[in-house]
Amino acid sequence: MTSEKKDKRRQYSVAMKAQVVAACGEPGASVAKVAMAHGINANVVHRWRQLAREGKVATPAKTGEFIALPLAVPAVSAAAPADIRVELRRGSVTMNITWPASAAVDFAAWTRELLR
Repeated sequence: MTSEKKDKRRQYSVAMKAQVVAACGEPGASVAKVAMAHGINANVVHRWRQLAREGKVATPAKTGEFIALPLAVPAVSAAAPADIRVELRRGSVTMNITWPASAAVDFAAWTRELLR
């Protein structure tokens, strides 16, 4: 009995292999999870990692380094902070509550009691 279907192994680019091997090297990464995320058998990924350790496969240089960028600090106005505004709805009844932001702790306590 012969089959019309020919089994063909999937081919992966060197860049794809390097990307998967690099993902496995991240802290907390699981080879099985990385392989599953890429739709590859974990045994294949283990083999790629072995080849990379032996220096038989090119591994990418780390490019994900942290770069600190200065951010503009927004100007803080000297005006009083905005009030806390809440709108409660239940059926056809709507209640608007305005609470001073300076008493946010009191508002949190009131909200906790309201939601009990």
